[in-house]
Amino acid sequence: MVPIDISQRIKSIRYSGIRKLFDLAQSTSGVVSLGIGEPDYRTPEHVIEAAKEALELGYTHYTPNAGFLDLRIAITEKMRQENNIVADPKTETIVTVGGAGAIFLATTVLLDPGDEVLIPDPGFVTYEPCIVMTGGIPVPVPVREKDSFRMLPSDVEDRITDKTKCIILNSPQNPTGGVLLEKDLRGIAQIAIENNLAVISDEVYEKLLYDGAKHLSICSFPEMAERTITVNSFSKTYAMTGWRVGYAVGPPEIVGEMVKIQQNTVANAPAVAQRAALAALKGPQNFVYEMVKEYDQRRRYIVEHLNDLDYFSCTPPKGAFYIFANISKSGLSSMDFAEALLRVGKVATVPGTAFGDLGEGYLRLCYATPVEKIGQALEGMRKTVGSL
Repeated sequence: MVPIDISQRIKSIRYSGIRKLFDLAQSTSGVVSLGIGEPDYRTPEHVIEAAKEALELGYTHYTPNAGFLDLRIAITEKMRQENNIVADPKTETIVTVGGAGAIFLATTVLLDPGDEVLIPDPGFVTYEPCIVMTGGIPVPVPVREKDSFRMLPSDVEDRITDKTKCIILNSPQNPTGGVLLEKDLRGIAQIAIENNLAVISDEVYEKLLYDGAKHLSICSFPEMAERTITVNSFSKTYAMTGWRVGYAVGPPEIVGEMVKIQQNTVANAPAVAQRAALAALKGPQNFVYEMVKEYDQRRRYIVEHLNDLDYFSCTPPKGAFYIFANISKSGLSSMDFAEALLRVGKVATVPGTAFGDLGEGYLRLCYATPVEKIGQALEGMRKTVGSL
């Protein structure tokens, strides 16, 4: 039998480096995982109860392709109050299958083959595949430790060509925990306006901030609403990764096309999960504050002890729940160091190269795990360092 040809565009997409290490860790007994980036908290009880009630009420069918209108109304109210973004729930808001689903829809709507998109390097692993699947070309913009892992306007401007169509921003950032400052966002906004570029702003970690860091949405700046798709999710804020509910707000002509693609692919986000998401938005928010307070304590603990280890150094992150640890002094590649940690120390991490070429010399450590486990992981790291 002659094998069926597979799209070369799809074959060029690499499997996630995160999943590779995670799968390897799953087959190794006694491993402490600092790999997969998701909250270790249980979804709040009132959200779970809302889902149970929704099942009893028969929310087991298709929903509007853009999502339930009452949820979209709640989302736009949240965006108005917290992000200074005004959006029409009927024409400028879509509920998606996770934040990653929103990014896929946005890139599919915006890009033609050959269009260039500026993305952070290191950056979230989904950006590049979403661009490549449309025939677009990802253009890495360096995100450096010396700049507190911020995407600088000067680096963005240096990479603008006549083929540039879009800029993807992520703040707070995965994998580095970097947070863009107001001057960064204003500078990038000016570049987008002057060059007539679209902006996809990934803000799924907006609530996970430390040391007085502030979150600002670039869409709230003058002349940016007409060119910005703001992406968010319930996954990180409400410990709802498995519920698969995200959302996006943006110009009606773009959101309308996103709805059309969703209609013809996955149809809609899960009905019960949407009812749960509505309860999360409209219910008490103390869960979020308590979770962030706990993450801050873990963050301080892991930073202090990591910087005492040979071969490790790290800049305290201002957001998200990741440490992007510098291990360049070891002389090992990121992959080799990660494999050594897994083999010797029974600690699962993610090599920095999973997030782009400029992630070489780094490991991503997720501290969304109990402090006792973090302590156990640090002992494993100490053991591994001693064996090098």
